[in-house]
Amino acid sequence: MDGESIRVTRTVAIPLSEIELRFSRSSGPGGQHAQKTETRVEAVFDVEGSTALSAAQKRRVSSRVGPVIRAVAQDERSQSRNRELALERLAEQLRQALRVERKRVPTAPTAASKARRLEEKRRRANLKRLRREPPDS
Repeated sequence: MDGESIRVTRTVAIPLSEIELRFSRSSGPGGQHAQKTETRVEAVFDVEGSTALSAAQKRRVSSRVGPVIRAVAQDERSQSRNRELALERLAEQLRQALRVERKRVPTAPTAASKARRLEEKRRRANLKRLRREPPDS
């Protein structure tokens, strides 16, 4: 991450100006420090209002995670570290939403796999035949 944008993929970088950062007090124990400082960071990214994403990318992200992406960090005591964590989590959510699933190419079974399957069927049939009661003669 550099100072002006967040690198999401090789081709997509989101300017920090498009990400709204909100600060609030962290929840949980922490003594006087936690009650007085706003270390919790929430990063909010408006997908529809972004200039960094193409129309197709906006549609893909909106359909997968919605029109607004939120990432919250309150793990650390320092606001700057929580800011970094929130931005990393936001970038990871975007990365997952932008990922294009490759279509599976169906393949035919090999001759060896067909032979193994038929051999296993013969073995199984023979085993079941041996379990039968002998016919009365």
